[in-house]
Amino acid sequence: MIKIENLYKNYNKVEALKGISLQINSGEMFGIIGPDGAGKTTTIRILCGLLNATSGNSFLMKKNTVSERSIIQKSIGYLSQNFSLYGDLTVDENIEFFANIHNIKDYHNRRDELLEFTKLIPFRNRLANNLSGGMKQKLALACSLIHKPKILFLDEPTTGVDPVSRRDFWKILANLKKDGITIVLTTPYLDEAERCTRIAFMNEGKIMDIGTPSELKLKMKGQILEIVCNEIPKAGKILKELFDVQLFGDRINLVINDFNDDYPQIESILEQNSIKIIDKRVVTPSLENLFIYLMKKLKS
Repeated sequence: MIKIENLYKNYNKVEALKGISLQINSGEMFGIIGPDGAGKTTTIRILCGLLNATSGNSFLMKKNTVSERSIIQKSIGYLSQNFSLYGDLTVDENIEFFANIHNIKDYHNRRDELLEFTKLIPFRNRLANNLSGGMKQKLALACSLIHKPKILFLDEPTTGVDPVSRRDFWKILANLKKDGITIVLTTPYLDEAERCTRIAFMNEGKIMDIGTPSELKLKMKGQILEIVCNEIPKAGKILKELFDVQLFGDRINLVINDFNDDYPQIESILEQNSIKIIDKRVVTPSLENLFIYLMKKLKS
């Protein structure tokens, strides 16, 4: 459904994309994961035909995103980071506006379906400016779906949205995937990436790795030891001299070779520094563990 070949994008002297290549299959929910400045939005905008690449090629449905842009744009939906709703129009009127943009004449039934789908029917006469952040995202999604696209691009759709609205939004995406729509999304949230069919880790304009969440986790070498103790920052500072340390709020994750071999040393070091271990366990590597691991490996 989507193919990218050796794509480069420069903004003057800044290299935003450095020769990325990937393929996305029909019906996939494909996640592009990475920090700010990784090149995620640039990739999406090139695929949507909103930017031209410096070099390389990209294809949607076997059509070139540059030479056949007008044909492609009829079959895609795009929800940007700053999707422009019209605040002085109601929910109904916003959807009607986007239906007119796509030259959809008989849109009323489709609009009702989308309002039911996004649970916005009780709010259909409310001005967009008066909606919550989560409702605005749902309305933006409805607007991007009014013309029944085959591919849906979502650029960090849940950033700044409350946890309940995030959960509802993902339920909607799961239902869209069941309908066969190919979904490509970017997100900084690695817990969201777990829901994707496949993901690509990006950093500094390059793809570090691609695969299913399960496949990628298998590439994590060693074990992840999770420790809860009474002085997390102090413990992390001490242990990072010997181990790959990742701090997560009230816990520390250590990349170790073997629990039976390494834990006695860890326990001894912390005891010598008057740090009490409250809990410990070996856990399954998360995508966050893997991403940090890949980032450190890339810099070493």
